[in-house]
Amino acid sequence: MANTKTHRIKTISEFHQLRGLSTPEHPLISIVDYAAIKRPPDISEINWVCDFYNISLKRGLDAKLKYGQQEYDFNEGLMFFISPNQVFRVAAEPNASSERSGWMLLIHPDFLWNTPLAKKVRQYEYFGYSVNEALFLSEKEETIINNIIQAIRQEYHSNIDKFSQQIIISQIETLLNYAERFYHRQFITRKISNHKVLDRMEVILTDYFNNEEALKNGLPTVQYLANALNVSTKYLSSLLKVLTGQTAQQHIHEQLIERAKEKLSTTDLSVNEIAYELGFEHPQSFTKLFKLKTSLSPLAFRKSFN
Repeated sequence: MANTKTHRIKTISEFHQLRGLSTPEHPLISIVDYAAIKRPPDISEINWVCDFYNISLKRGLDAKLKYGQQEYDFNEGLMFFISPNQVFRVAAEPNASSERSGWMLLIHPDFLWNTPLAKKVRQYEYFGYSVNEALFLSEKEETIINNIIQAIRQEYHSNIDKFSQQIIISQIETLLNYAERFYHRQFITRKISNHKVLDRMEVILTDYFNNEEALKNGLPTVQYLANALNVSTKYLSSLLKVLTGQTAQQHIHEQLIERAKEKLSTTDLSVNEIAYELGFEHPQSFTKLFKLKTSLSPLAFRKSFN
């Protein structure tokens, strides 16, 4: 890229100013009409980082958002989540023609300060996804989300009192919980593409052992798998948990045990040699894992074949 400078937007007020919007009614939270936002002329030439959360539902974007290593394509109405300090880049189409609609909910972390949501918000994994897994909503789901946004908007347009913040916080938490439910539904309803990820993972693990990568580089890690699949570790574990009930680490262990059983039953390699070939630095660790998974020591397993 010719120009890779990064622009940090520190406040919601600054965001409003940059996008040609009026001053926000509240400095720490704002709901923006997407159609009213003006694009800076150099939007495609800059990486953006915000110091606040951005939850959006947009139609007619005529652009691609790069978040992490992947792209979100906005061909349909969908919802996405950006957390503070995440780098993103908007690649705008040169001749945008679609009618834009939707909203952006901007929340500064200080608005959540001293509430349970301040800590809990970090547990919603969709904020950290480095994949193109934006949230696709059915008409019914979109209505639910839009109603919550409308309730938040009404609350902060009302006269602010001592209950206002807590009411808005509870509505934000409700929105995030619904989003989590809908993401879970999306994992299940998109099983065909998700199973492709599972198939690719099995191929990657098989190749890792067949090409003696384990002997050279040690045990395969969840991070290695995630990088090879071009997804985040959290996304991979969430997906596998929904599809198979197992974590990525458990899948790695399963492959290790299957490989170990094969070598124990078909070769004369010692237990130590098998351990090193599978990537274990210490044979005792291999023996411990094997016994944990099979209730037999490697030698006892081998004897059962003689």
